[in-house]
Amino acid sequence: MRRKVYGISALMLVTAVMGPAVLYSADNVSVMDEVVVTAGRIEQPKKDVTANMTVLGREDIEQAAASDVGELLAQLGLGHIQKYPGALTSIGIRGFRTDTHGNDLQGHVLVLLDGRRAGTGNVAKLLTANVERIEIIRGPGAVQYGSSGIGGVVNIITRRGTANSAMVEAGGGSADTYAGTIGATMLKNNFDFAGTLSAMTRGDYETGGGDEYGNTGYDLKTGISINAGYSFAEGNRLGITYTGYKVDDAGNPGYIDTVDLDDFSDKSNYSVDLRYDGRDAGGTFRWMARYFFGRDENEWSYPSASNPDGWDFDTTSSNDTDQQGAQVQASTTFGPATLTAGFDWVRYDVENSWTPAETGYSNPALFLLGKAALLEDTLILTAGLRYDWYDVEVVRPAGRDESDSHFTPSIGLAWLVTDGLKLRARYAEGFVMPSAEQLAADYWNWGARTVGNPDLDPETSRTYEAGLDFGQGGFNGSLTYFITDFDDKITTSYRMDGSQTWVNLGSASIDGLELEMSYDIGAPLDLPLELRPYLNMTLLTRYEDDATGEDLLYISGTNFSAGLVVADGADWFCRFNVAYTGSQNVTDWQSWAWPTPVVEMDSFVVADLVANYRFLKSEQYGNWSVRGEIRNLFDEDYAYVLGNPMPGIEFFAGLRWEY
Repeated sequence: MRRKVYGISALMLVTAVMGPAVLYSADNVSVMDEVVVTAGRIEQPKKDVTANMTVLGREDIEQAAASDVGELLAQLGLGHIQKYPGALTSIGIRGFRTDTHGNDLQGHVLVLLDGRRAGTGNVAKLLTANVERIEIIRGPGAVQYGSSGIGGVVNIITRRGTANSAMVEAGGGSADTYAGTIGATMLKNNFDFAGTLSAMTRGDYETGGGDEYGNTGYDLKTGISINAGYSFAEGNRLGITYTGYKVDDAGNPGYIDTVDLDDFSDKSNYSVDLRYDGRDAGGTFRWMARYFFGRDENEWSYPSASNPDGWDFDTTSSNDTDQQGAQVQASTTFGPATLTAGFDWVRYDVENSWTPAETGYSNPALFLLGKAALLEDTLILTAGLRYDWYDVEVVRPAGRDESDSHFTPSIGLAWLVTDGLKLRARYAEGFVMPSAEQLAADYWNWGARTVGNPDLDPETSRTYEAGLDFGQGGFNGSLTYFITDFDDKITTSYRMDGSQTWVNLGSASIDGLELEMSYDIGAPLDLPLELRPYLNMTLLTRYEDDATGEDLLYISGTNFSAGLVVADGADWFCRFNVAYTGSQNVTDWQSWAWPTPVVEMDSFVVADLVANYRFLKSEQYGNWSVRGEIRNLFDEDYAYVLGNPMPGIEFFAGLRWEY
């Protein structure tokens, strides 16, 4: 298969770049000692993580031309994206993606907010203004977090106040875009606070092909994020986090060749998180307890005034999900070993304007995670076990209550060959629990009966991976090869009496290479600035349906971002980024033909340029900076979803004050 060549090319590329870096000797080592929290649910240095993990720090976030997590991950080439006008984006990792509506137990990539379920898979609803860093586990995270983490886990970590500061920024640009953010941090008398409030509005945009794409703007998008806490002893903190998002009258135009000029959507999401972190005086025992709740709302309105399909009546549809959950865990260290045990519980109540109108989900789980550091901390062993119970119910129209359980293991190994070189290997399983409708439905709708299948098994995956991380002398890189077997796919079926049901039928194989590397040329040359080219790449060498041998739909075999950062570390930076999305096979719903044809959507390249300059630094008047962005620098005509092209070249300029 032609895609096998990608693996050889990637290995040659790594050898060419890493070779000189290995020979270069310097005292500064990589970011492998950087603290992360998602891999083992407790803080640990990155060098102890046996999974392939990407960490985006505050600097990465500030240097990107992105205001939400979906835009950020798309620009950095960290997955395959499905992005529509109207604030709707799903993110994919290793051939799997988030579910944008309903509860996030049914997604195949899991999104977390400070280590617990975010309650949405629509990453356009998660703004970056108050985000400290984003940690991405590539591959299954089910042993840590349960259902839906097959392709990966994205953990969005909010900022904490470490000093007293305030900021205001505002700007505007193409497509009548106007945006503003206010924020503050505080640390005083054991109280800490970090918060931002953002607002943005934009009009309709023009595509790279020069076509006006009507009804693609929105009246107002707002976001608020607050993280506050009180520390009453060393390592003990009571905290509360509030995150909110709302977009009003977001355009919902449909396909560009049949634009509906008055369809729109209103979307919102909020969550509240109450958390206690503690430890003993010696740091041998650590514990955490939290309770969280929230609501995710989506409403679509379809007025009849301009319906291109000829419908002459107004319609609306909606999806509302209430979430609540709890986590309790404790960790202890004895000798070279660390054990973390805990309990998770999450409850979702989902209401739809379609059938089924009301469903419920309850998912308690127990987990045990272990890590052992042997041979003077150069050999790291990790292992985990998790047992989930889930109970689902179709409440309206009347259905049934069904329950089941699932066991998930994982094991990993890391060998720290030198201070800058780590070899790692991991085996991990993932699963997605069946929906309430798939397990427990029993209703009639439009003259047809739908019956759930109580014998359904969860969709499952087994992933094997091996890789290396290297960092020395301004160079940081990683290379991972993975093999994923996906089984028990849940598909629609029909019984002998003509009623619809679901069965476990289907499997797929997804293999690939993941490459990340950057090299700060300024380090070995002793330059007074950062001069850092970088490359992030995913090459899927196989992504095919096992029964047909055909490539899976809606997956790009190649995704990468490459660019250059130039910065003095204090007053200015300039970042040029190029993101490439490979071609993919998609269903052409625009054709209105039966059977619906599968077509190839072309690859594309999108470039962005961001620059920031602090022109005044004053103890009396604060710090003043000016920022400029050029998105889609070369005016590419492209789309993440067939028939839904993205904006052409756009400009944005802003002013920021901070004190």
